[in-house]
Amino acid sequence: MGLKQGTAPKGYFDYTVYPLEGVWDINEAAKKTYKGSINKDDLVFKLMIRQPDFVDDQLAKHMIDQTKEKKPHVLLEKVRFEKITEGKCIQMMHLGSYDNEPESFKVMEEFADQEHLCRPSKVHREIYLSDFRKVPAKKLKTVLRFKVVSK
Repeated sequence: MGLKQGTAPKGYFDYTVYPLEGVWDINEAAKKTYKGSINKDDLVFKLMIRQPDFVDDQLAKHMIDQTKEKKPHVLLEKVRFEKITEGKCIQMMHLGSYDNEPESFKVMEEFADQEHLCRPSKVHREIYLSDFRKVPAKKLKTVLRFKVVSK
């Protein structure tokens, strides 16, 4: 809203809001008993929205603080601005229901194996290109990504 008030951050450019992303894992108890399938109740996640390059630590802190003042909410204490680098990854466009993602992960893991790579953990990223509230499950588009290391 700063743009409407005549102030814009250094380097500002018009942009489209990036899609919602989630980094998914399983809780510590589930890691100890994992046998190939995951119970949805054991999932833990972090939700994110990528920011354009002109957003820096200072601007992000200012915007979070401003939001806390205008619209206080307990969850705002959990909002963070982080820079993330992933390293070597494999990714695939998953089409369809989130419940069918294991099929895509299997294809990705087979590809990793062919390339002499392995998936060191079940942590993965999902980038939601479709809005599940507006798109039928069979037409959902989700980018799936996980880190890999050499065997």
